[in-house]
Amino acid sequence: MELVLKYFPDLTDTQINQFKMLEDLYKDWNSKINVVSRKDIDELYLRHVLHSLGIAKVMRFTDGSSILDVGTGGGFPGVPLAIMFPNCKFHLVDSINKKLKVINAVAESIGLDNVKTTHSRVEALDETYDFIVSRAVTAMPEFTKWVKGKIAKKQQNEFKNGILYLKGGDLTEELQQYTNVKAYLLSDYFEEDFFETKKVIYLPLKYK
Repeated sequence: MELVLKYFPDLTDTQINQFKMLEDLYKDWNSKINVVSRKDIDELYLRHVLHSLGIAKVMRFTDGSSILDVGTGGGFPGVPLAIMFPNCKFHLVDSINKKLKVINAVAESIGLDNVKTTHSRVEALDETYDFIVSRAVTAMPEFTKWVKGKIAKKQQNEFKNGILYLKGGDLTEELQQYTNVKAYLLSDYFEEDFFETKKVIYLPLKYK
Protein backbone atom coordinates (compact mmCIF):
# COMPACT_ATOMS: atom_id res chain seq x y z
CA MET A 1 0.00 0.00 0.00
CA GLU A 2 2.92 2.36 0.71
CA LEU A 3 3.83 2.01 -2.97
CA VAL A 4 0.51 3.48 -4.06
CA LEU A 5 0.85 6.42 -1.65
CA LYS A 6 4.45 6.96 -2.76
CA TYR A 7 3.34 7.76 -6.31
CA PHE A 8 -0.18 9.01 -5.64
CA PRO A 9 0.09 11.11 -2.45
CA ASP A 10 -3.12 13.09 -3.05
CA LEU A 11 -5.65 10.29 -2.58
CA THR A 12 -8.81 10.91 -0.55
CA ASP A 13 -9.43 8.97 2.67
CA THR A 14 -12.02 6.90 0.81
CA GLN A 15 -9.53 5.98 -1.92
CA ILE A 16 -6.82 5.11 0.63
CA ASN A 17 -9.22 2.81 2.47
CA GLN A 18 -10.36 1.18 -0.76
CA PHE A 19 -6.80 0.50 -1.89
CA LYS A 20 -5.88 -0.81 1.58
CA MET A 21 -8.74 -3.31 1.55
CA LEU A 22 -7.68 -4.86 -1.74
CA GLU A 23 -4.90 -7.01 -0.28
CA ASP A 24 -6.97 -8.98 2.22
CA LEU A 25 -9.89 -9.30 -0.18
CA TYR A 26 -7.78 -10.62 -3.05
CA LYS A 27 -5.83 -12.97 -0.77
CA ASP A 28 -9.07 -14.38 0.58
CA TRP A 29 -10.70 -14.77 -2.84
CA ASN A 30 -7.54 -16.08 -4.43
CA SER A 31 -7.52 -19.01 -2.02
CA LYS A 32 -10.93 -20.03 -3.47
CA ILE A 33 -10.69 -18.89 -7.10
CA ASN A 34 -7.25 -18.38 -8.60
CA VAL A 35 -7.35 -14.92 -10.20
CA VAL A 36 -3.80 -13.81 -9.39
CA SER A 37 -0.81 -16.15 -9.66
CA ARG A 38 0.38 -17.52 -6.32
CA LYS A 39 3.76 -15.78 -6.55
CA ASP A 40 2.16 -12.45 -7.47
CA ILE A 41 -0.40 -12.30 -4.67
CA ASP A 42 2.31 -11.31 -2.15
CA GLU A 43 3.31 -8.45 -4.45
CA LEU A 44 -0.22 -7.40 -5.33
CA TYR A 45 0.45 -3.67 -5.00
CA LEU A 46 3.58 -3.71 -7.15
CA ARG A 47 2.66 -6.17 -9.87
CA HIS A 48 -1.05 -5.50 -10.19
CA VAL A 49 -2.28 -2.33 -8.49
CA LEU A 50 0.61 0.01 -9.29
CA HIS A 51 1.08 -1.54 -12.73
CA SER A 52 -2.59 -0.83 -13.48
CA LEU A 53 -2.16 2.74 -12.22
CA GLY A 54 0.57 3.31 -14.80
CA ILE A 55 -2.34 4.32 -17.04
CA ALA A 56 -3.29 7.01 -14.49
CA LYS A 57 0.24 8.46 -14.75
CA VAL A 58 -0.09 8.77 -18.52
CA MET A 59 -3.70 9.94 -18.65
CA ARG A 60 -6.12 11.61 -16.23
CA PHE A 61 -9.62 10.64 -17.30
CA THR A 62 -12.15 13.50 -17.33
CA ASP A 63 -15.16 13.04 -15.04
CA GLY A 64 -17.92 11.25 -16.93
CA SER A 65 -15.57 9.28 -19.17
CA SER A 66 -16.46 5.67 -19.97
CA ILE A 67 -13.73 3.03 -20.01
CA LEU A 68 -13.88 -0.59 -21.16
CA ASP A 69 -11.41 -3.10 -19.62
CA VAL A 70 -11.02 -6.06 -21.98
CA GLY A 71 -9.93 -9.42 -20.56
CA THR A 72 -9.91 -7.93 -17.08
CA GLY A 73 -9.11 -11.23 -15.31
CA GLY A 74 -9.12 -10.44 -11.59
CA GLY A 75 -10.00 -6.80 -12.27
CA PHE A 76 -6.76 -5.28 -13.53
CA PRO A 77 -6.36 -2.57 -14.63
CA GLY A 78 -10.08 -1.80 -14.18
CA VAL A 79 -10.51 -1.97 -10.39
CA PRO A 80 -7.50 0.23 -9.42
CA LEU A 81 -8.45 2.74 -12.13
CA ALA A 82 -12.07 2.80 -10.93
CA ILE A 83 -10.83 3.65 -7.42
CA MET A 84 -8.57 6.36 -8.86
CA PHE A 85 -11.32 7.88 -11.04
CA PRO A 86 -14.55 7.56 -9.02
CA ASN A 87 -16.47 9.87 -11.38
CA CYS A 88 -15.82 7.71 -14.45
CA LYS A 89 -17.70 4.59 -15.54
CA PHE A 90 -15.80 1.31 -15.92
CA HIS A 91 -17.07 -1.76 -17.76
CA LEU A 92 -14.97 -4.86 -17.03
CA VAL A 93 -15.35 -7.74 -19.46
CA ASP A 94 -13.94 -11.25 -19.38
CA SER A 95 -14.80 -14.57 -20.98
CA ILE A 96 -14.22 -16.42 -17.65
CA ASN A 97 -17.24 -15.87 -15.43
CA LYS A 98 -15.74 -16.99 -12.11
CA LYS A 99 -13.19 -14.16 -12.29
CA LEU A 100 -16.00 -11.63 -12.59
CA LYS A 101 -17.58 -13.10 -9.46
CA VAL A 102 -14.41 -12.09 -7.58
CA ILE A 103 -14.46 -8.57 -9.06
CA ASN A 104 -18.12 -8.08 -8.12
CA ALA A 105 -17.45 -9.21 -4.56
CA VAL A 106 -14.37 -6.99 -4.22
CA ALA A 107 -16.20 -3.96 -5.67
CA GLU A 108 -19.13 -4.49 -3.30
CA SER A 109 -16.84 -4.93 -0.27
CA ILE A 110 -14.99 -1.67 -0.89
CA GLY A 111 -18.06 0.32 -1.98
CA LEU A 112 -16.98 0.74 -5.60
CA ASP A 113 -20.14 1.70 -7.46
CA ASN A 114 -18.69 2.86 -10.79
CA VAL A 115 -17.87 -0.67 -12.02
CA LYS A 116 -20.03 -3.11 -13.95
CA THR A 117 -18.95 -6.51 -15.23
CA THR A 118 -20.07 -8.59 -18.20
CA HIS A 119 -19.31 -12.20 -18.99
CA SER A 120 -18.75 -11.93 -22.75
CA ARG A 121 -16.30 -11.73 -25.56
CA VAL A 122 -15.64 -8.09 -26.35
CA GLU A 123 -16.79 -8.49 -29.96
CA ALA A 124 -20.32 -9.22 -28.70
CA LEU A 125 -20.69 -5.85 -26.93
CA ASP A 126 -22.66 -3.13 -28.69
CA GLU A 127 -21.70 -0.12 -26.56
CA THR A 128 -19.06 2.53 -27.25
CA TYR A 129 -16.45 3.96 -24.87
CA ASP A 130 -14.02 6.86 -24.62
CA PHE A 131 -11.12 4.54 -23.87
CA ILE A 132 -10.38 0.84 -23.97
CA VAL A 133 -7.79 -0.46 -21.51
CA SER A 134 -6.19 -3.88 -21.14
CA ARG A 135 -3.14 -5.73 -19.87
CA ALA A 136 -1.42 -7.63 -22.66
CA VAL A 137 -4.23 -9.99 -23.61
CA THR A 138 -3.02 -10.34 -27.22
CA ALA A 139 -0.92 -8.60 -29.89
CA MET A 140 -2.12 -5.10 -30.82
CA PRO A 141 -3.25 -5.93 -34.42
CA GLU A 142 -5.51 -8.68 -33.06
CA PHE A 143 -6.71 -6.45 -30.22
CA THR A 144 -7.71 -3.61 -32.56
CA LYS A 145 -9.84 -6.10 -34.53
CA TRP A 146 -11.62 -7.16 -31.33
CA VAL A 147 -12.52 -3.60 -30.34
CA LYS A 148 -13.41 -2.25 -33.78
CA GLY A 149 -16.49 -0.02 -33.57
CA LYS A 150 -16.32 0.30 -29.77
CA ILE A 151 -14.92 3.85 -29.60
CA ALA A 152 -17.28 6.75 -28.85
CA LYS A 153 -17.56 9.61 -31.32
CA LYS A 154 -17.64 12.45 -28.79
CA GLN A 155 -14.25 13.53 -27.41
CA GLN A 156 -14.05 14.78 -23.82
CA ASN A 157 -10.45 14.12 -22.78
CA GLU A 158 -7.05 15.66 -23.38
CA PHE A 159 -6.10 12.56 -25.43
CA LYS A 160 -8.19 11.51 -28.41
CA ASN A 161 -10.36 8.48 -27.68
CA GLY A 162 -8.60 5.16 -28.18
CA ILE A 163 -6.66 2.31 -26.57
CA LEU A 164 -4.40 2.46 -23.49
CA TYR A 165 -2.61 -0.89 -23.35
CA LEU A 166 -0.21 -2.18 -20.69
CA LYS A 167 2.56 -4.22 -22.28
CA GLY A 168 6.22 -5.12 -21.80
CA GLY A 169 9.24 -6.00 -23.91
CA ASP A 170 10.22 -5.02 -27.45
CA LEU A 171 7.09 -4.03 -29.35
CA THR A 172 8.75 -2.62 -32.47
CA GLU A 173 7.46 -5.28 -34.84
CA GLU A 174 4.02 -5.52 -33.27
CA LEU A 175 3.41 -1.77 -33.56
CA GLN A 176 5.13 -1.04 -36.88
CA GLN A 177 1.86 -0.74 -38.84
CA TYR A 178 0.62 2.14 -36.63
CA THR A 179 1.84 5.63 -37.51
CA ASN A 180 0.11 7.39 -34.60
CA VAL A 181 0.99 5.04 -31.73
CA LYS A 182 2.87 6.32 -28.69
CA ALA A 183 4.71 4.30 -26.04
CA TYR A 184 5.12 5.67 -22.50
CA LEU A 185 7.83 3.98 -20.43
CA LEU A 186 6.62 3.17 -16.93
CA SER A 187 10.22 3.42 -15.72
CA ASP A 188 9.82 7.20 -16.29
CA TYR A 189 7.14 7.23 -13.57
CA PHE A 190 8.05 4.34 -11.23
CA GLU A 191 11.57 3.50 -10.02
CA GLU A 192 11.04 -0.18 -9.10
CA ASP A 193 12.90 -2.73 -11.28
CA PHE A 194 9.63 -4.45 -12.16
CA PHE A 195 8.74 -1.53 -14.45
CA GLU A 196 12.01 -1.48 -16.39
CA THR A 197 10.51 -2.95 -19.60
CA LYS A 198 6.86 -2.08 -18.97
CA LYS A 199 5.00 0.44 -21.10
CA VAL A 200 1.63 2.05 -21.66
CA ILE A 201 0.86 1.96 -25.37
CA TYR A 202 -1.53 4.69 -26.49
CA LEU A 203 -3.28 4.25 -29.82
CA PRO A 204 -5.94 6.80 -30.81
CA LEU A 205 -8.79 5.15 -32.72
CA LYS A 206 -11.41 6.59 -35.01
CA TYR A 207 -15.11 6.28 -34.24
CA LYS A 208 -16.38 3.31 -36.31
